[in-house]
Amino acid sequence: MSERPRPLVIAANWKMHKTAEDVGPFFQAFDREAPAPAGGIEVAFFPPFPLLSVVVGAVAHRADASTGGQDCHWEDEGPWTGEVSAPMIAATGAERVLIGHSERRLHFGETDERCRRKLRAALAAGLSPMLCVGETLEERDAGRARSVVLSQLSKAIDDLARAEYRRLSIAYEPVWAIGTGRTASPEDAQEMHEAIRGALASLATPELAAEIAVLYGGSVKPGNAADLLARPDVDGALVGGASLAPADFASILRAAHERPG
Repeated sequence: MSERPRPLVIAANWKMHKTAEDVGPFFQAFDREAPAPAGGIEVAFFPPFPLLSVVVGAVAHRADASTGGQDCHWEDEGPWTGEVSAPMIAATGAERVLIGHSERRLHFGETDERCRRKLRAALAAGLSPMLCVGETLEERDAGRARSVVLSQLSKAIDDLARAEYRRLSIAYEPVWAIGTGRTASPEDAQEMHEAIRGALASLATPELAAEIAVLYGGSVKPGNAADLLARPDVDGALVGGASLAPADFASILRAAHERPG
C-alpha cells in the first residue's frame, strides 16, 4: 500500500440497530474475522446513543478503533427533549460524531445551517466530526450533483481554523444509494471525491486538503469495497447495512488492508 498523508477509514454506521446484549457477540465474531490493526488504517463504529459507552469499552483493545455518535445537538445543554449534546458524547469516551447524514437531512429536516452549528459544537467538545454530503437522484439527474455537494461542504466548513480542519473527515453519500442496493460506480465516486478534495484545497489549503479523509457511503458491501477503495481519492467507506454482520464488515476492512499501492 502506498504512503498517503491521510488514513483509510472504514466506518460502521449501525443506525437504529442492535441492543447492549448484541455488542459482545458482535465483537467476538468481528475480532475473529478482522485483520490485525495496521498503520494508516482506522476502523470506526457509530452505534445508537444508548450503546456508545458499551462500544467504547468493547473496542478499547484495538489500537485502530474509534467510536462516535450518529448525530449531536448544537447546544451543550438545555430544554431539548430527546436530543444529545456533543459534550455528552465526548463524556462516554467516544472520539467522533457524524454530522448531516443523508437520512438526517432527508427524514428529519436537517439543514445546512444546522449542520454548520453542529459541526462547530462537535469541534468545541473535542470530537472529530465526519461531515456527510450527498445529492438526491433528482439533483443528479438534473446535472446538479457537484454543485449541491460542494455547496453543502462549503456552508459547513468555510471558516474553520487550521487545527480544526485536521480533525475533520468527509463522507460522500449519494442519497439515492443509501439503503437501496444501488452504488455509485467507482468512477463516479472518484470524480466526486476529487471535486470535494479540490474544494477543500480552496476552503483551507492544498496541504490540509491532502490530509483530510474523504469516505464513500452508499450500499458498500464486501463485493464492491475493493473497487471503490482502489480509487486514489476514496479514503475509506461509511458502511450501513453490511456493518451489522461481523463477517461482512471484517471483509470490507480486509479490502482496505489489501488495497494496492
